[in-house]
Amino acid sequence: MSRLETTITFLHSLAGPIVMLLYPLFASVIAIERRSKGDSDHEQWLAYWILYSFLTLMEMLLEPILQWIPIWYNIKLVFVAWLVLPQFRGAAFMYDQFVRKNIKKYGVLGQHGKGKNKFVDFFITPKKVS
Repeated sequence: MSRLETTITFLHSLAGPIVMLLYPLFASVIAIERRSKGDSDHEQWLAYWILYSFLTLMEMLLEPILQWIPIWYNIKLVFVAWLVLPQFRGAAFMYDQFVRKNIKKYGVLGQHGKGKNKFVDFFITPKKVS
């Protein structure tokens, strides 16, 4: 293997963690620290972490199938880059189009964000400590 191939392989292996974890982590911290109410960065980054978690879980479940798709890593990298890049705001778009619609459709949360489901209430609603 030539030096160029080795360098390209190394950069390709670094691209995933940088695009999928390092940049979103940094941008999330910046969004939290900015704390401006008119800024929609909070929604973008919360949506990203929700979608990234879901993608990771699905990838774990479908691993036996995905290992037979040689370009899966590249497809995932491009998709996550679309979710992450601020020019596209893909995470906010995907959340609005799929997650929010399904939450409303299946009634996971009741009116004004209060859960109808005791299981959901147990994990989401903060408990007062006496």
